[in-house]
Amino acid sequence: MSKLGLGIILAAGLSALVAGSASAADLSTPVYKAPAVEEPLSPWQIRVRALYVVPEAGGSVTGIPGSDLSISNSVVPELDITYYFTKNIAAELILGVTPHDIDGAGTIAGLGQVGKVWLLPPTLTLQYHFTDFGPFKPYIGAGVNYTAFFSQEATNPAFASLKVNDAWGFALQAGFDWMFDRHWGINVDVKKIFLQPDFLLQTVGGAYLQGSAQINPWIFGTGVTYRF
Repeated sequence: MSKLGLGIILAAGLSALVAGSASAADLSTPVYKAPAVEEPLSPWQIRVRALYVVPEAGGSVTGIPGSDLSISNSVVPELDITYYFTKNIAAELILGVTPHDIDGAGTIAGLGQVGKVWLLPPTLTLQYHFTDFGPFKPYIGAGVNYTAFFSQEATNPAFASLKVNDAWGFALQAGFDWMFDRHWGINVDVKKIFLQPDFLLQTVGGAYLQGSAQINPWIFGTGVTYRF
């Protein structure tokens, strides 16, 4: 075999070896994939809760020493809407209605049930959310409450009418969400609302009795959270 022919054979073999090595390297080198980008959460969140409303239940009728009031507890559904300005700062609007019976207490306990009333107490709180506890998302809040009273009824035959005036109040709040994933979780919440409306009772004889009710309810809630 001539030197030229041998050179051609060696060159061809070397080329095949280099090509094979390149192919093997291509197969063994892992393909890099960029990590998936997680969509940012919406600033909106809603909760549906069951509430147990426990009024402080006090008050008095002007001019009757030792008079007091008893206000019944209530269990109701509630909806709240939260907007996150940042991951830590949010505002929450709480919506619901609660029915309550009003009874005489103290020196007027003999009156028994005086009346019935429904409350519409929308409450707006500004919250701080703690974010360093994994799925556990505690928060605290404070804000204002405006309570409107409707479907007011004097149920004692001694009275012709009952009027409880709408009132502003101050609210404190603490609670937490336990998130199962980015969107769904459960919520536990406690609020204290400082609410002391004035009221007016008209007797069947046309006389009027006025006073102040110290409702000041504790509101215990639990329910489902959904973050959009």
